[in-house]
Amino acid sequence: MKLLKKLGSIGLAAAIILSMGACSFGGKEKPQETQPESTTQVQETSAPETLAPEIEVPTAEDNQEDSAAKNGDIYILFTSDVHCGIEEGFGYVGLQQMRSTLEKDGYTTILVDDGDSIQGDSIGQLSKGETILDLMNALKYDVAIPGNHEFDYGMERFLELAKKADFQYISCNFNKEGELVFKPYTIIEAAGKKIGFVGVTTPRTIVSSTPVYFQDENGNYIYNFMQDQTGEKLYAAVQKAVDGVRAEGADYVYVIGHLGFEDECRPWTYADIIEHTNGIDVFLDGHSHDTEQVVMKNKDGKEVVRSAVGTKLSNIGYSHISAEDGIVETNIWNWSNSISAPKLFNLHNDISDIIDVKLKELDEQLSEKLADNTVFLTINDPNVVDDAGNPIRMIRRAETNLGDFCTDAFRLQGEADIAFIVGGNIRADFAKGDVSYKDVLNVFPYGNYLCVIEVTGQQILDALEWGARAVPEQNGGFLQVSGLSYEIDVAIPSGCKTDENSMCAGIEGERRVRNVLVGGEPIDVEKKYTVAGTDYTLLGNGDGYTSFDGAEVLREEVKIDTQVIVDHFIYTYENDMQDEYADPYGQGRITIIDDAE
Repeated sequence: MKLLKKLGSIGLAAAIILSMGACSFGGKEKPQETQPESTTQVQETSAPETLAPEIEVPTAEDNQEDSAAKNGDIYILFTSDVHCGIEEGFGYVGLQQMRSTLEKDGYTTILVDDGDSIQGDSIGQLSKGETILDLMNALKYDVAIPGNHEFDYGMERFLELAKKADFQYISCNFNKEGELVFKPYTIIEAAGKKIGFVGVTTPRTIVSSTPVYFQDENGNYIYNFMQDQTGEKLYAAVQKAVDGVRAEGADYVYVIGHLGFEDECRPWTYADIIEHTNGIDVFLDGHSHDTEQVVMKNKDGKEVVRSAVGTKLSNIGYSHISAEDGIVETNIWNWSNSISAPKLFNLHNDISDIIDVKLKELDEQLSEKLADNTVFLTINDPNVVDDAGNPIRMIRRAETNLGDFCTDAFRLQGEADIAFIVGGNIRADFAKGDVSYKDVLNVFPYGNYLCVIEVTGQQILDALEWGARAVPEQNGGFLQVSGLSYEIDVAIPSGCKTDENSMCAGIEGERRVRNVLVGGEPIDVEKKYTVAGTDYTLLGNGDGYTSFDGAEVLREEVKIDTQVIVDHFIYTYENDMQDEYADPYGQGRITIIDDAE
């Protein structure tokens, strides 16, 4: 496996945006737009009918605006893990500007998304994803796949949104009772070429969204993502789709994946798929929020490019298909400035008009001040970044002051002995200064509920062991805690076992969690303790937690998670607790032991 050279500056991307000239900058009139002649179309496939309502799919050329005479080349533009970051990085306005510029220069463009677009911020949560879908329709996306967080508003809601989409959702492994929900692939004809797109969604969706959304009223799983532990079902599904799209005449095959590279995603990472299949030319990947550009060999020894574009529109991916030479480059345009491209260049187009209206409506609901905050509460390591210079989400592998803050809020308001919250549920920082409803929604975008259960000390130990299984690597299921302290010895391999749905199926051998104290006293494995947390983790098996199965539910749906934090700010934290959270690394509740250091 080898890494492709990354574009580490804004140079080419900025040049593309700036080349819009008068159209790019506020205060100048846009030129008259002309409707291009249609030269591309979506080819229907013989794939299974979808269970979701059929949607009318536009052709690629129907989505082109401001086109010049075509030069025969194609640019496939791709986004991933936008998570409602519509004004960050390039922003949707910059994306639209870039696509329009390429069209004006004679290129045919196709726009695809790798999943996790509709969730992650208040603008998505308050509309249950519809505002983002409206913007994607306005941007004229051609194809998208569901990421794991497309389901965070419930299965019924996502299928409603899919019906309203003017683009096509595809996935070769998302099925209901053995039948595919969406078509596994599609073919788009562009500039005389047939380009096949195969969709694949991470099998970890069941545990990284809310498991009950994939069950019937009796608790039986009726939706799945071909998540057998060997990976063979997923490999076979991808191969079948690739073979199908090739048989229908595709000149090039792109996989649009939401798989990532994290250890917890094995055996379903992008690398696992490439190694066990053939026929894929390029793998456009998401889920792990990375920006790695990789070339690796498939099972036949042929090189396949894998490209990822990070999150929140900090990058836009592209794959350039030359009329003469085929696929000549797949890479990303990077925006590393702290000021977004639309703001820095004062970009204005039709998308900015729509966003302005949506944001004004939202701000009216969310701008009210709640409290003053004197301490920066963080999810990231304040001193360490990864090899690409991106922040490391410390809250997924170690204690942070924000983790302490949130779990304290749940424990106090749940009147419990202990509180648990998985790090993946806490999504943003609280900066110093005014705190608004919007800030709270950014930290807790999922709409989970505070609940309280009663469990034994042994169940707590099992939960801590499951949460610590990936340390020192990041894992969304890592537990932030209140009312409890513990140590993790990373020299001891994790003995956690999983079932076919990636749920905890038991723990074998020596344990890495030790010296667990509850209220300063050693935990008693037979004693009953009250535990507060979200229904996602304690009641819904979120992130694979089965340790709490059978627990007595003392309080259910006490209040939504955002209200827990609002009340904590107003009634407790603002008055006398802020100094307790001054250290970004927390209060010493979680100690990582690594004798190798």
